[in-house]
Amino acid sequence: MEKLADTQYPIHNLLQSRWSPVAFSEQVVESEKLLSVLEAARWTASSFNEQPWSFIITTKKNPIEFGYLLGCLTQTNQQWAQNAPVLMLSVAKLHFDRNGRENRHAFYDVGAAVANLAIQATAVGLFVHQMAGFDVQQARELFGIPNGYEPVTAIAIGYWGDPQKLPENLLQRELAPRTRKPLEKFVFTGNWGQFF
Repeated sequence: MEKLADTQYPIHNLLQSRWSPVAFSEQVVESEKLLSVLEAARWTASSFNEQPWSFIITTKKNPIEFGYLLGCLTQTNQQWAQNAPVLMLSVAKLHFDRNGRENRHAFYDVGAAVANLAIQATAVGLFVHQMAGFDVQQARELFGIPNGYEPVTAIAIGYWGDPQKLPENLLQRELAPRTRKPLEKFVFTGNWGQFF
């Protein structure tokens, strides 16, 4: 299924094709593809080239670890994410290596790394769904995330599955058209609210 973005202006096909499904196939993600999307994250630009991102990866090959991460998700996310073959956490390092000071751009840089990861996933035929709905403290404890690091998002990666297997509420969400605010709502010049 393609859910191409209905853009106001032309954008690259990978960006137009990227979307976040809730219907995932249980098909195993090949190691080469998973490493490819992580390599894309690795080469993301970051403040002072600190690369403040880490990823904790769980797959169904290790059902105990996968179950730990699945259990950190909200019930709504568990409903569909249980079918994805890969669940991950993105984690931000909160202080610079270079001087120990707070890195107020760490979350921004992690988000950029995950954006690169998502575009590379689209290029290799995978789908990525990022989730804010997870228990940060539980994830921290279960995966031994040290002080100075903060879980940012949970991420499902895999192949698109059969939406007809979803509960009705999720099926409607899956089949709904993609929408975004128009540029006029957030691109300004001169004064706030004055469109570019």
